[in-house]
Amino acid sequence: MGSIAIILAGLLMSVLPCFAWEPAPRYAVAETATPVLNTPNIAAVFGGRDGRSLQADSCGQLRAMEFVALPGTVFTIEGEESRGKLPVYRVTTADYPYPTKKGYFIDSRLVRVTEEKPPERPRKLPPKETVIGNLLAAKGSSYVWGGNVRGGLPQMLSLYPPAGSAPLPAETAAMWQLHGVDCSGLLYEATGGFTPRNTSALVSYGKGVEIAGLSPERIIERVEPLDLIVWGGHVIIILDRERTIESRLDCGGKNGGVVVRPLRETLAGVMRGRVAVDDYGDAAKRGKKGFVIRRWYGR
Repeated sequence: MGSIAIILAGLLMSVLPCFAWEPAPRYAVAETATPVLNTPNIAAVFGGRDGRSLQADSCGQLRAMEFVALPGTVFTIEGEESRGKLPVYRVTTADYPYPTKKGYFIDSRLVRVTEEKPPERPRKLPPKETVIGNLLAAKGSSYVWGGNVRGGLPQMLSLYPPAGSAPLPAETAAMWQLHGVDCSGLLYEATGGFTPRNTSALVSYGKGVEIAGLSPERIIERVEPLDLIVWGGHVIIILDRERTIESRLDCGGKNGGVVVRPLRETLAGVMRGRVAVDDYGDAAKRGKKGFVIRRWYGR
């Protein structure tokens, strides 16, 4: 029995180090609105090579931006990278559960790290009238890819201070602070982060309204306030049977940002290039571009 015990003890000792090297998962909680990007080189996005440029596309949008995590958002830290003196965390979060090849990254200065898993950010859907009021309050806001805090994040100018003493051009300063919202970000902010953050999830969110084969007039008869006209890449929110609201990217034009338009005009425009379907996957199967209307409030 003594020799058997020695053998078992040896086996146990050989196994234990394997577990000892596995790091305990770490978590982070957003203490303020926290930009989430698809690159760890955040300083290159907000500063560029000359320290005063934004890493923007031809439309002036920061495609490295994914969304702005609201205070209280919980992240799982999957890794850490050092960019100069700044640790950048590679993270995942239930608030943005979408596949990624590049990973998602946050500035470590905006979060609190803990070994214990914190409770997820509480989600409470505001009353319908409040959501509609929040949407209308955003009218006139700029379109910002990945933006969902229309008032912007002033701290970005101190976290990533522009080089030189001269003030930035107003348009650059506004984008540096992510001053605006994108299409799904408009809805996300209005609901206090209750709704999904991407249109890829909104196309199946809630319950579908049956619209296949109907004219714009017939569709209007079926909709209710806060129904979503949505397809992969864009969402338009119905305010009532007269109006819609959306955040539009109008590259180089003057019709971008958050705008309110007549519902009939909106539907007619959408239906010039897309077909009304009851299931978003149906149009793709037929090789056509489609759109759906989803009813999510009070479903």
